[in-house]
Amino acid sequence: MTGTHSFDDAVEFHGHRCPGLALGYRAAAVGLEALGTAPPGDEEVVAVVENDACGVDGIQVRAGCTFGKGNLRFLDHGKHVYTFYNRATGRGVRVATRPDFSTARFDPGLDLLRERVRGGTAPPEERDEFDRRLRAVCDAILAAPAGDLFVVTPAAAPLPGPARIYRSIVCDGCGEPVSEHRAVERAGLRLCIPCARR
Repeated sequence: MTGTHSFDDAVEFHGHRCPGLALGYRAAAVGLEALGTAPPGDEEVVAVVENDACGVDGIQVRAGCTFGKGNLRFLDHGKHVYTFYNRATGRGVRVATRPDFSTARFDPGLDLLRERVRGGTAPPEERDEFDRRLRAVCDAILAAPAGDLFVVTPAAAPLPGPARIYRSIVCDGCGEPVSEHRAVERAGLRLCIPCARR
């Protein structure tokens, strides 16, 4: 994905509208703005995400970062923190969700309604109300001042290196190709990670 994509594009990519997606989409917009970077073309922007939740799909759509291009990096920290780098300038910014942020700020009763809808106990009119209120919360996140949602600071970590292409080797255990840098040596065998764990 390159160029500017709308939040509706993110919803289509993600499969549904939700506050997490809106938060990730906004984080990418805030990060790009802080870097002074126009909508990215290909691999100019690198995003390091610290969770694997809905927001990451918003990052992919808005910032144009993907695992396949090597400009989306994942750190399994379970934090709603996103760091964006501009490869041309080497600059980076860290966009962290504010500790006091909660979707309840925009709609205090949405979580209870969500439980009834997801639990299958909500009648049709409550499901319709949930959809309307969910859209309103997403719209509020998209329109809120950035400072109400995020703390933006310079990136502490250096710009990640460019993506590398590794050759594939055949796992001595299962016979499937595995990227050479992910192979594990065990008793003279080169194994994929699952085979090495057996």
